[in-house]
Amino acid sequence: MENLRSKVIADYHTHTIYSKNNHGKGTIRENVEAAIDAGLKEIYITDHGPGHYLYGIKKDLIKTAREEVDRLKEEYSDRIDIFLGVEANVVGYDGTYDIPEDYEKYFDIINLGFHNGVVFKDFYSYVHYRFINNIKFSKKIRDYVTKKNTEALIKIIEKENIFTITHPGDKVPVDIEMLAKACEKTGTALEINSSHKNLTVEQLNLIKDYDINFTLGSDAHRPQYVGNLKSALERMEKAGIDSSRVLNFKRRNDQ
Repeated sequence: MENLRSKVIADYHTHTIYSKNNHGKGTIRENVEAAIDAGLKEIYITDHGPGHYLYGIKKDLIKTAREEVDRLKEEYSDRIDIFLGVEANVVGYDGTYDIPEDYEKYFDIINLGFHNGVVFKDFYSYVHYRFINNIKFSKKIRDYVTKKNTEALIKIIEKENIFTITHPGDKVPVDIEMLAKACEKTGTALEINSSHKNLTVEQLNLIKDYDINFTLGSDAHRPQYVGNLKSALERMEKAGIDSSRVLNFKRRNDQ
């Protein structure tokens, strides 16, 4: 694994103080410096989308974050490439996420995931996420809501340019094979998250024969964890995922 770690050049999932309420502990600059110390060539700043009422980046700060990244890109141009992304939230089971169309232009990549603490757009979505997902005693209901969760993600990736789906199956269950089939068609990657258990080795074994790419994400909320991909690399190796299918080993321009 050490040999693999030395070849990793990117971390696609990090948070900063732009995620409100002190959810992210470091500045963009601090994440950049940590990425350089970790030997990375690319760092992606991906704070929570504005639909997260506890931790989401405020809409009026998105442009500010973009401007800061652009300044730092110039300052660090000979040391590391810096990108501004976002970890968008599913906010509607009809296929709605929380990045307004006129804000999409500010982001180099848009990641997507389910999260607690999100303001859902309608009562139907709120009930499915908050209550039906917590019904454990009925396999029929469990299967039903798993399908609905998966369909919500698929509806978004079919119409939006989503780079990777973060920690799929972590907050709510998903049909990972159904999701992988959709990702084959849309070119969306699936994340092996180093701070959460998903993707698990079991999930990876189910989907490794699909023609999809993977990303590794530290999901760092403190600068010292930027580039910490040990757990994700271990699962990747155990499942036999070839590094050629993991985007963290390639420069962005080569993808």
